[in-house]
Amino acid sequence: MLVAVAVAGFVAGVAGLAVAVVAHNRANQVVEECSRVLRRHLQAAGGATDSQALRDLAIVHYDALKEMSGHRSFSLALLNAGGDGVVISSINGRTETRTYAKVVRKGNPIDSLSPEENQALRAARLGKGPMVTMDDPLPDFGNGGGDGRTPSALA
Repeated sequence: MLVAVAVAGFVAGVAGLAVAVVAHNRANQVVEECSRVLRRHLQAAGGATDSQALRDLAIVHYDALKEMSGHRSFSLALLNAGGDGVVISSINGRTETRTYAKVVRKGNPIDSLSPEENQALRAARLGKGPMVTMDDPLPDFGNGGGDGRTPSALA
């Protein structure tokens, strides 16, 4: 009985250590990404750039419909230094194309975004554009869509 308790304690300790290492690495990643965004904001605030000019952009190509392959659909984020702008998406099928535009204010979407739109917005805010994929690792900074599924970009 004592051996079982000792083994259980050892396993719990190893699991706790693994969780701590993952949390530490995630915290370092968030600090690095926040620093990058802050540097970009300070650059714009220093007067070196026109704050209303489009500065941040990113495009994500993907297959939106099962009937189409070849990454014909896309989401494009276009933002100024203050994080204001638009995310434009084009969903392409065999017989029709649908285009959507969603407003972004201070880095946060007004309407909820699809995962692809959110990836384009986050990549633009972090200066990772112009071309990103859904597989590119970008940090998740909270919930800005209000529906529990769309993380917001940094403001």
